Order: sequence, then C-alpha cells, then structure tokens
Amino acid sequence: MRAHILTITLNPTVDYATTTPEVTAGLKLRCSEPQIDPGGGGINVSRAIRQLGGQSTALVAIGGATGAHLLQLLALEGVATVAFQGPGETRQSVSVSEDTTNEQFRFVMPGPSWGEDDVPRALTTVDQATGDGTLVVLSGSQPPGVAKDFPSILASHVAGRGANLIVDTSGPALSTLAEEPREAIHVLRMDGEEGEELAGAAHPTARDTADFAEALVARGVATHVIIARGADGSVLSNAQGSWHAVGAPVKVVSKVGAGDSFVGAFTLALAREWPIERCLQFGVAAAAAAVTTEATRLCDRETTERLMENCRVTPL
Repeated sequence: MRAHILTITLNPTVDYATTTPEVTAGLKLRCSEPQIDPGGGGINVSRAIRQLGGQSTALVAIGGATGAHLLQLLALEGVATVAFQGPGETRQSVSVSEDTTNEQFRFVMPGPSWGEDDVPRALTTVDQATGDGTLVVLSGSQPPGVAKDFPSILASHVAGRGANLIVDTSGPALSTLAEEPREAIHVLRMDGEEGEELAGAAHPTARDTADFAEALVARGVATHVIIARGADGSVLSNAQGSWHAVGAPVKVVSKVGAGDSFVGAFTLALAREWPIERCLQFGVAAAAAAVTTEATRLCDRETTERLMENCRVTPL
C-alpha cells in the first residue's frame, strides 16, 4: 500500500526563465517570451513525483497576487495543494540564459520575512495534513526569520504523528541538524560540497563520502544519509551499509532541478516500498534525466526509466 507523500515549501516562488542574446550592463536586454513555472524545493519535488507517475500533496505558504498565481500554476500541472497564509507577497525568481554562450544567470529573491506567529501556524497546518505512515518532505531554502533549527522542530512534530521526515536543506539549517541532532529524521540529503563543508575535509572518493555519511548515521542524525557527488552519482548510508549509484553519462543542458528530481523519485520509490538500493538508483536516474532538460523542466518518466536501466549501484 502506498504511503501518502506531503511536501513542504515555506519559501515558494514563481520562476521566470527567459533568454537574451547577451547579458550586458547598462542596456535594455530584449528577452524571449518567458517560461513560467511554480518553484521552490518542495513544490519541485511534488512536480517531479507527478511527472514520474505518482501523487503527492504540496503544502505551500502563499501571499498576495503572486501566491494566487502560484496556486493556478500548480493546479494546471495537476499537483494537489494545501495552502496556508504566509507573510507578505510570494517571491519571484528569474533565470536568463545567453544565446551566444549558453551561460545562465539566476536571480533569486529572498522572500518575505516571517514573524514569530508564522511558524506555529505552519506547524499546525503540517499536523493537520500528516498522519500515520506519511512521508513528509522538507526541501528548499527557509524564509528570512525562520529559525535555523526548524527542521529539528518539524522532526519532533512528524515523529509524534507516526510519519517519516525527509530533509533536503543547506546552510545554517543543515549545520544545526547535523551538529545538534535531537529527533533522528528518516532521510537526510545534501550536496557533496555541503558534506565536505560539514566534515571540514575533501571527499575525493565515494568511500570518503560514505565514511562521513556513516558517521552521521552513527551519531543519530538520520536513519539514511544521502550525499550527492555530481556527475559521480550519489552515496547512501544507513546502519546496514553504504551504496554508490552512478548513472550513464548524459548531455547536460541545465543542472537546475536535478536535486529536487532526485528527492522526488527517491521519495516515490520509498512510498512504493522498493528496496533502499533501488530507491537510490531511481533517484540518480531522475537527477540525470533532469539535467538533460531546460531550466525548470525537471525529470520525465520515460527518460528516467530508460536511464535507470544503465544506472549502476555498488556496495561500498
């Protein structure tokens, strides 16, 4: 029986992606018609799950006219939503690609600042949408004003309702989660650079990455720790061991959305109760599929399933 999947996005965005011949200071840059997509970590995870043939519910903080536009975009994509009122106006972000060089320039706004009453309201909404066996995914940046220990607070709420928490975050929130573990979360994912920064050392090999991931598991940070290694795939560690999954080489068009596609595929595979190695394999294949698409297109089911056939999983 499939578990219900709930993704959480506290700092969503409406993403505009466009192109221009050349980015030059001081001039009016004539751009192409923009591609407009709903964005933010948890939202992109839900979009990826939808494109892979699964279902989830996206819990989203919204505000103002941009927030209303965001809900319309999610409805058009067939993503079920639970919206709650966040502070201020939902942010917008812009990415501009140069036609001449294919270089991409990404302009990401911080989002509205949260007050002391906003986090309890968000947690109440999470409690109402979470039940026994729910896979809860916290992904993406936190808004200004949200305490860095929010993932730990959320972990306690989720555990109290018999649910499992999957976290893909960065910066101070990740550091706090890794260095001051309270309630062990189910899955913690991070990029390789973040893992090296936390460890204070380089991880040139997959075994190095696994050693650090295993140490986090042993300290009670998470049941499963996943660390991405870019083109060298991802490493997953738990109490039973470590595995390294590497996909077939693909032509990289845009790296945007690769991490969210991984998390979406991995979570969907968990909900389907696949073996953990196969969950890792599905996630790596989805990330590889995502980098072959433009801007915010994420992964697609056909490409992901095809790439999965050539995704190698090795015990470490």
